[in-house]
Amino acid sequence: MSAAAQFDVQEVSPSYWRVTFSNGAINLIDADTLDQLAELITRIEEAPDLTVVVFRSARPDFFMAHWDMLADTARVAAMSPAASGLHPYADNLYRLARVPALTVSEIAGRTRGAGSEFVLATDVRFAGPGAVLGHFEVAIGSVPGGNPSGRLARLLGRGRALEVLLGADDFPADLAARYGYVNRVLPEDRLEDFVDGFARRVAGFDKVAVRQAKALVDAVTEPPVEEFAASLAAFFRTSGRPENSARVKRLFDAGLQQPDGVERDLGRHLGPSS
Repeated sequence: MSAAAQFDVQEVSPSYWRVTFSNGAINLIDADTLDQLAELITRIEEAPDLTVVVFRSARPDFFMAHWDMLADTARVAAMSPAASGLHPYADNLYRLARVPALTVSEIAGRTRGAGSEFVLATDVRFAGPGAVLGHFEVAIGSVPGGNPSGRLARLLGRGRALEVLLGADDFPADLAARYGYVNRVLPEDRLEDFVDGFARRVAGFDKVAVRQAKALVDAVTEPPVEEFAASLAAFFRTSGRPENSARVKRLFDAGLQQPDGVERDLGRHLGPSS
């Protein structure tokens, strides 16, 4: 039985697509997401006239919450390497950043962990006032696996990258914008129209110029493939260790992965007493 489609693609025009993500109550990322995202990236790579792709969420409070911590880990670990030699999770993030189209995240809700790694792999990030970003993995004993260390250090600088990764706290939209985590924050009632207008503007330009200008920026800003392999290897080495099981259980008891539980303000629940 095939998995339900998580990415709904609206081809607004040959040069502009809008992709809406939907997976459960809080948009968790799981093994099916990896398979479907790989197919979508290939489709983007092969679309000859595509210039801009906007990623949106079907859940106003959650863009992509984070990795599903109840997912089938055996299935994920057994996935065959992609053509790059990377595990499919890392390969998706590596390839997404390098597609020959401008990618834009329209972030109206929460996106942490793997969700943050996804938006960091897109080229431009616009946020609504209720957006929350962050990396909580260190707080539960894991190293983030999708190379946010490489991307955040390049975007924010070393000190702020370490604040995000090791502090494991929530970054509300305004602070994320001041740090450079997102490009800018728009009022809730203007976010969709602004992103659509920006996308249509770029989609109307010459696609060769857009793609080649992006490629030049990528050449001096994008992390090398080796960083992605090292980051995911560190995640596999550190995640799921028994010494952290009590902390994770407390989070699930408090409503982790539920729309009205600790997901609302996860950073507050990750201090020393949690």
